[in-house]
Amino acid sequence: MTAYVQERFPLTRVLIADDSVPLRSGLRKLIEDHSGWVCAEARNGRDAITKIQQWPPDILILDLCMPVMDGLQAAQALSKLVPDLPILLCTTDLPLSLVSMAQHCGIQGTVSKYDYRQIINGIQALLRHETFFCRN
Repeated sequence: MTAYVQERFPLTRVLIADDSVPLRSGLRKLIEDHSGWVCAEARNGRDAITKIQQWPPDILILDLCMPVMDGLQAAQALSKLVPDLPILLCTTDLPLSLVSMAQHCGIQGTVSKYDYRQIINGIQALLRHETFFCRN
């Protein structure tokens, strides 16, 4: 892609961190169906931190329950490493206590991983530098 095309039509880089291969694949398809959005994938929080250093995303979609390093641990580490990185926590259950913990860890948005419309809305909100906290 030429520099002119990149400048004129910049891509939005989305990193998906989730230990479920089928879920990552589904999210990737959903996101890449959106014009101008491209994805990379990570298996857990630690893998996400490594990928962010190699492929800096515009936004991180982070699962809560993952092996090695969970979503809250990764968000805490990333809020120090890359403080301006918008993080959308995408998990199955979103009780008020989890939403509060997520905010405390530097996460700017929460959505249910089964509500695809809200995932897209959440990404768009965070890219506009807004917060987006949904509860199910």
